[in-house]
Amino acid sequence: MLILLVRVALAIWVYMTAFFLVASLARRNDLADVAWGLGFVVVAVTAVLAAPGLTARQGAVLLATIIWAARLALHIWSRNRKQAEDFRYRKWREDWGDQYLIKAYLNVFMLQGLFMLINSLPITVVNYADSGGWGITNWIGVLVWAGGLVFEAVGDHQLTVFRNDAANRGKIITTGLWRYTRHPNYFGEALLWWGIWLMTVGSAFWPLGAIGPAFITLMLTRVSGIPLLEKRSATKPGWAEYAARTSVFIPWFPKQ
Repeated sequence: MLILLVRVALAIWVYMTAFFLVASLARRNDLADVAWGLGFVVVAVTAVLAAPGLTARQGAVLLATIIWAARLALHIWSRNRKQAEDFRYRKWREDWGDQYLIKAYLNVFMLQGLFMLINSLPITVVNYADSGGWGITNWIGVLVWAGGLVFEAVGDHQLTVFRNDAANRGKIITTGLWRYTRHPNYFGEALLWWGIWLMTVGSAFWPLGAIGPAFITLMLTRVSGIPLLEKRSATKPGWAEYAARTSVFIPWFPKQ
């Protein structure tokens, strides 16, 4: 397991370093967001190539990873290319001053690479030791993954359509999936990773893989995802009323 983890870590390091060089030339550190999804494909391919063969679980996890990563990267790329660098990265660039290159490399790209290594544990684990087979829990994992993917994709699409309407400038979206959760895309993201983990059940070290979805759920809900966006949205008109009646993460009916 340790050797495979080292191989995956090296692949992530090379990949994220390459993206850092491109981002530095383009002065767009938000390319790290595009790198995020595609990096898991690098992990999956690296792990699969190290495995002695391709089992049903390994193949399912590989395919699920590629589909999710391709959609996410395309969505972020098409969104970001039409606008200035994301506000988070602009602020960090200003705060870091003359040290922004080294700090961007370490605090953005390498830190994100570390997160990728942890988050991708289900992918690494299933490719380390899996004797084959496919059970009902794995099928449940496919359904959970598909549900999360659809939730994330629909939430992203609804937000894009809302933002593209000039009449909504300065407003907050409160319709569609956003009526039931303030962050449907983040909920979908966390859910699909739990689905990928369930696809690994039956492989030799599948319980260890639970660290991955637990980690991304924690990051989204407590660290870098929801807290940052909630703080930024707090000053928008109507936010307090929307937040009071709408679930922050897990979808639920609005409070009356």
